[in-house]
Amino acid sequence: MPPNTPPARLDATLDDKYLRDDGIVFMTGIQALVRMVLDQRRRDRAAGRNTGGYISGYQGSPLAAYDGALRKVPELLKEHNIVYRPGVNEELAATTVWGSQYVGMFPGAKVDGVFGVWFAKGPGVDRAMDALRHTNWAGTSRLGGVLALLGDDHGAKSSTVACYSDILFESIGAPLLYPSNVQEILEFGLHGIEMSRFSSAMVGMKLVGEIVESAGTVQLQAGQPDVVLPEFDFPPDGLAIRPTELVLMPVEERVFHKRLYAALAYAKANRLNRITLNPAQATIGVVSAGKAWQDVRKALFDLGIDERRAEALGVRALQIGMIWPVEPDIVREFARGLETVIVVEEKRPLLEEQIRSILYGMPNAPRIIGKVSEGYVYDAKPKWQFPNFGETKPAMVSQLLAGLLAAKDARYADWKPPQVAAAAAAAVLRTPSFCSGCPHNRSTRVPDGSRAMAGIGCHGMAVYLSPETTKTVAQMGGEGMHWLGQQPFTDEKHVFANIGDGTYAHSGSLAIRQAVAAGVPMTFKLLANGFVSMTGGQPIAGGQTVPQMVEALRADGVQKVVVVTDDPAKYASAKFPPDVPLLHRSELERVQRELRDYPGVSVLVYEQPCATERRRLRKQGKWDDPAKRTFINSAVCEGCGDCGKVSTCLSIEPIDTEFGRKRRINQSSCNKDFTCTEGFCPSFVTVHGGTLRKPDRTPKTAVAPFDVPEATVPALAGRSHPFNVLVGGIGGTGVITIGQVLGVAAHVDGAHVASLDMMGMAQKYGAVFSHLHFSADPAQLTAPRVSVGEADTLIGCDLIVASGDEPISTLARGRSHAIVCSDLIATAEFARNADWAANADALIDRVRAGTGDAGLTTVEGQRLAVALMGDAIAANMMMVGIAWQKGLIPLSRAAIERAIELNGVSVALNRTAFQWGRCIAVDPARVDRLVSGGQVIQFHRREAAPTLDELVARRAAFLTDYQDAALAKRYTELVDAVRAVDAAPAHKQRLATAVAHGWFKLLAVKDEWEVARLYTSDAFRKELEQTFEGDYTLHFHVGAWPFARTDPATGRPVKREVGPWLMRAFGVLAKLRGLRGTWLDPFRNGEERRLDAALRTQYEQDVRALIAGLSDDRYDIAVAIASLPAKIRGFGHVRQASADTAGVERARLMQEFSEPIQQIRRAG
Repeated sequence: MPPNTPPARLDATLDDKYLRDDGIVFMTGIQALVRMVLDQRRRDRAAGRNTGGYISGYQGSPLAAYDGALRKVPELLKEHNIVYRPGVNEELAATTVWGSQYVGMFPGAKVDGVFGVWFAKGPGVDRAMDALRHTNWAGTSRLGGVLALLGDDHGAKSSTVACYSDILFESIGAPLLYPSNVQEILEFGLHGIEMSRFSSAMVGMKLVGEIVESAGTVQLQAGQPDVVLPEFDFPPDGLAIRPTELVLMPVEERVFHKRLYAALAYAKANRLNRITLNPAQATIGVVSAGKAWQDVRKALFDLGIDERRAEALGVRALQIGMIWPVEPDIVREFARGLETVIVVEEKRPLLEEQIRSILYGMPNAPRIIGKVSEGYVYDAKPKWQFPNFGETKPAMVSQLLAGLLAAKDARYADWKPPQVAAAAAAAVLRTPSFCSGCPHNRSTRVPDGSRAMAGIGCHGMAVYLSPETTKTVAQMGGEGMHWLGQQPFTDEKHVFANIGDGTYAHSGSLAIRQAVAAGVPMTFKLLANGFVSMTGGQPIAGGQTVPQMVEALRADGVQKVVVVTDDPAKYASAKFPPDVPLLHRSELERVQRELRDYPGVSVLVYEQPCATERRRLRKQGKWDDPAKRTFINSAVCEGCGDCGKVSTCLSIEPIDTEFGRKRRINQSSCNKDFTCTEGFCPSFVTVHGGTLRKPDRTPKTAVAPFDVPEATVPALAGRSHPFNVLVGGIGGTGVITIGQVLGVAAHVDGAHVASLDMMGMAQKYGAVFSHLHFSADPAQLTAPRVSVGEADTLIGCDLIVASGDEPISTLARGRSHAIVCSDLIATAEFARNADWAANADALIDRVRAGTGDAGLTTVEGQRLAVALMGDAIAANMMMVGIAWQKGLIPLSRAAIERAIELNGVSVALNRTAFQWGRCIAVDPARVDRLVSGGQVIQFHRREAAPTLDELVARRAAFLTDYQDAALAKRYTELVDAVRAVDAAPAHKQRLATAVAHGWFKLLAVKDEWEVARLYTSDAFRKELEQTFEGDYTLHFHVGAWPFARTDPATGRPVKREVGPWLMRAFGVLAKLRGLRGTWLDPFRNGEERRLDAALRTQYEQDVRALIAGLSDDRYDIAVAIASLPAKIRGFGHVRQASADTAGVERARLMQEFSEPIQQIRRAG
């Protein structure tokens, strides 16, 4: 694309998808569902029909975003006389939609009919089946119609079990449509409403994630689709709904002997099922629907089978639009003359069994290959062709087709789908987790010895985040009910059951009532966070305030209720019953211990807003944002991980320093929960006032992007395949926004685009992907995922995600290029494992294996984003800028910048980040110089490990500052003694290095004197100044004498918050540190100081013993013993526990080391 070519649709707006009458627009599948109801009302108005629209349902992936999309256009809905009422649950929502069909049958109707739309994810379909059966059997009105949107999750990406609703709709006699792309979602939805009106049947539309969560260019044309109402022999009294009819046998006859045939007639007249390839002499036929149809299209594309090749090879293709009941005439027409029919479908063989029935007894009926290549799917040893579970992939289809076509064209005999090369190193998994500051991090904890049952939604993650205490999960609304079936038959006395306020409003209150009725001893932990968080942060339909919930719980028979909250002050004016205490969340442990001894049903209401939604509202100025932040003095930090244990917060990140692994707070992602400060460690301070420091913007000193040449943009015209881009990163950090921006940019440029956002549960800090396909020819856009070996560009916004098995499988040397953010961001495992580690170089090598050296660019995007933009979130768009400048995105700069503008979120930041990315691509060294010389936040980059001489010299100098030269001498003498015996070149002085580290750690313990010195150091002051600006003060969180206190519930020491005056006290202590260990030292007799002295004495003795008995066969054991101090970390009881653990290991290792010595002595 020439650099000065203006975009074809630079005047495009985001409103086009809803307001334009014709032309090409860009929209997601969810937005197509919004457009659908608007178009239905427009069609009715144009036809002179006085109608309204009614929508209700319950959010859940893959339809979670429908609620939000409808809420964003209230004026449009009102203008078109469409009412959206969120359902408290799916069953009730379905009943309200059923009720809409009675409008006009009773006095006072303002319209002649209402078309109803109901939506739910798969488990919601299960729940609502009774209401849906009644809705369908009752029927629809002549100018109404009901369309049921079924959000199926075939791969269980966001569900506890895989969801497949097809057979349910067969059981209730409701026609089911299955679109294969965004265009068909719009068209099939409109056909579904018209079909429902014509047949009086409720019509379902199956929507899987890979279709409804995709996006693409859609062709609009006024009056389309053109609806044809066929001739049909209606009974004299019609088929429509009747207000007084009981649902008895005559209705069943009407459903199965009349309405379904009317629906079939409509499907046939409107060509909802289409033969797309139809050679005269066909022998092989492929039939499929929905997402699997896109797999078929991709397989045909991969095999080079277009219309011309299909004619030569005799391949016919049939897309089924209505998968139940299947229209028989199109199947017979399709099968005529065929020798083999391949049926491709996911899950159960619904299409296959219908096609077999239709073709049974037909002369010269073709062989049918479906789930099995021959025989019956439930034979004892089925010959599987396509799985009866999970999802299909295009390669499954292409491999089968190639084998059948080999007899006609020898080129297919050796055809094999692209293979994924084995990686040298294993991938690191980024599993979903609770968000930073999420109340679930705390609320799901239980006292030692207790067991919890997980709730649905975010609560469900506790099963794998805390598997030692949270063991089982039930369906939505069934929380805690497993216990009722266990309790009579076990000696276990009590369990906790987690449940959210969204689930409580939905159906969970009934579970609590059931427990009360059974009289079992259990505690429901009801988290009131104010949102339906897992599905996108929607407000809770029918939700209650905490006082209202307490009142309802008491009315339902719960006698014991306790409320804990992060801020009791917010309930200063609330009225709770006298026996319902309101407590701070810090009382959680004590309260839970009391409740588990209560003999009946109790409820602990844990109130704290959803961290992610509170952050979002803070950015919008709709929620109070306290001028308070957490900061870690990395020099004081011991790396013990206690802060992670108490908070499980992902904003606590590792930072590797010369003195070991420390912790820091990611200020870009921190949600200000402050639980981390309760970790028993004095390194935490809270910064009150001030703001995060931003890069200097003053004209004379500001660091600004520099001019770079325009990139050479790849041309889409003339390509034999789409240009495929895969964007991967951490869920919840804006990765999906990148995919949306590039999709809109393609539309602005006049290109055709298909994209798919793969999120599900991964949106909670897991691995998320945006698959994008750009083409000048829409026929090239087939399956929504980027397939094996077909990525032209990988934009890796996170190294762990980018090096995972899925993105690596899309790479192919000679074709693929990767732009990867090389900063290593810890996974959720780090919060539970202080020693979590991943090898960044090995992960980069995994990507390099797929691209080659020339195809890989790595950039420390997080570091540069913070330094240049003051916010790590800018790294994502920065990576896009790098990729574009390197000619790896086939879109114009003007289109990308216009798409950033249309996105409307952090426009200035994203445009600048994109420009900085371009600068990095052209001259990374210059950018680094600007970062180093500018007045910006500095981060230490990875440096080569120091030599042993350097390591010892630095630590000796440190110990001199720590205490005096005598202590430094004591340090060097022991290290020198080890160096004298550790001279074998093969050992590379590993023992001496271990002692240099271990002995230093025990000598430079962070006692009260040292903590004071480190807080008053210039280094800490500079760290603060690099991070914050403005007028701020520090509060300290300490647990040492004289501030120590004990938690009466656990017996553990807890910290206290101390004001800014403590810094002055630290200054005095730092100057008096020469008193350490003397009779004037007020801390010398404390338990921790006695422990320190014992550890030093023991270690010195152990090292002397190692020196005396060192030999080659005991060398590794000696290194392990010398390295043990690295495992003694923390303060107070945390340090004591780690010392105890290390002591057990020391005893074992010393035993192993001493046994050979004794044998040698006996031999002498």
